[in-house]
Amino acid sequence: MSGSPPPPGGFVRRVGLFQATAINMSQMCGIGPFVTIPLMVAAFGGPQAVVGFVAGAVLALCDGLVWAELGAALPGSGGSYVYLRQAFQHRTGRLMPFLFVWTAMLFVPLIMSTGVVGFVQYLGYLAPGLDGTAGDLTGLGVIALVVFLLWRGIEHIARITAVMWTVMIASVVLVITAAATDFSPRLAFTYPAGAFDLTDGHFWTGFAAGLTIGIYDYLGYNTTAYMGAEIKDPGRVLPRSILFSILGIMAIYLLLQIGTLGVVDWHRMSDPGDIASTSVASAVLERTWGRGAADTVTVLILITAFASVFTGLLGGSRVPYDAARDRVFFRPYARLHPRHRFPTLGLATMGVITAAGFLVGRHTDLATLIQLLTTVMVIVQALAQIVALTVLRARRPALRRPYRMWLYPLPSLVAFVGWCVIYGYADRGSPGRHPIEWSLAWLALGCAAFLIWARLERVWPFGAKETGEARPAGLDPETV
Repeated sequence: MSGSPPPPGGFVRRVGLFQATAINMSQMCGIGPFVTIPLMVAAFGGPQAVVGFVAGAVLALCDGLVWAELGAALPGSGGSYVYLRQAFQHRTGRLMPFLFVWTAMLFVPLIMSTGVVGFVQYLGYLAPGLDGTAGDLTGLGVIALVVFLLWRGIEHIARITAVMWTVMIASVVLVITAAATDFSPRLAFTYPAGAFDLTDGHFWTGFAAGLTIGIYDYLGYNTTAYMGAEIKDPGRVLPRSILFSILGIMAIYLLLQIGTLGVVDWHRMSDPGDIASTSVASAVLERTWGRGAADTVTVLILITAFASVFTGLLGGSRVPYDAARDRVFFRPYARLHPRHRFPTLGLATMGVITAAGFLVGRHTDLATLIQLLTTVMVIVQALAQIVALTVLRARRPALRRPYRMWLYPLPSLVAFVGWCVIYGYADRGSPGRHPIEWSLAWLALGCAAFLIWARLERVWPFGAKETGEARPAGLDPETV
């Protein structure tokens, strides 16, 4: 049955529905909306920026249905690695799963690094002198603390996550409530001339930028799919945790966005010298309930930011484990801690890359970091995984699927188009930064690493590794 224990010496299934949903929501919310509302307003040029969050929600929901079906059918540690390996092994052998793990080793830590950048931004509200070297050292210290706390068993981590989820909910509820006490419909719903002119190219440029920022804010709905080997009854819990977290965060974001725009004039968010451009939630609390309340809620937001980094590295560190165990990635990543049973090298590597990404974001800008991480993940994860769903439906119709996508294939088609829009816009959204070129360079480097790995393993890299009957480590026998 789907909740049966994994092989001896592997992961332990101890994460239930509430904890799984909390892990997803903590990773999704985190610092994201608190730092991207000004970016969204800048992209659209006014309070019509709420369109970006709605567009991001639609893309997240459609893509989440892809994750829900694949995660329920193939609940192994590593998420997309398992799905791509099962779908593409007959054509490209080990290449696609290897490249996914390779790219995930970059984009997962980059997502976490944006959370640390946001943490330092909001800490600057409490300590205005925190800039330059002091801010850099603070962020690096936060990353080190996260890795330290994750260096333990999953049962302890699940309890920590539940507490952090409670703090996250409290922080967003307080900001939404504060905004409601001094809400001005005039501020929230007075739009610039031509704000919704669909014939104007500026609207669609803003829409593409807003979609990129919006989906960044929803990223994390798939965190528990990376932990499929540690989820109780994954055929039921995985899809529900994904859908519940997306719908819950969508409601929170819309209330937060509209409430904030009804308190803080959107022009302030476009002024780099105004606190509303870096700590907009603190600005809301300061205006409505005073400085003391703003300081208190800022502390809660800092805890929320910490929680998002914590849960993100928790799920991401599991990505290379199955691949290495199945000899589709470098073998040292298959080692688990002898006592606490977590992947030590995966966690350590992602901690280091998170630190590097944080320093890049601190010394460029947050929008550039968001563009980079989204372009890196689009080709090998987002688009390839949608194709994998279609391939598995055709190639393995008898595969046990506890959940099947609603209205198939419409959601997957919408998700595919949405990710293509994000990728095509990337260079225009970060002029001079060339995120598309950087993503392709990382992919080319991954191909070189793949050939090096094949040489070390002494295997022919492009042949089919198996007939499709063998199951990846951590999968339950009845799911294949």
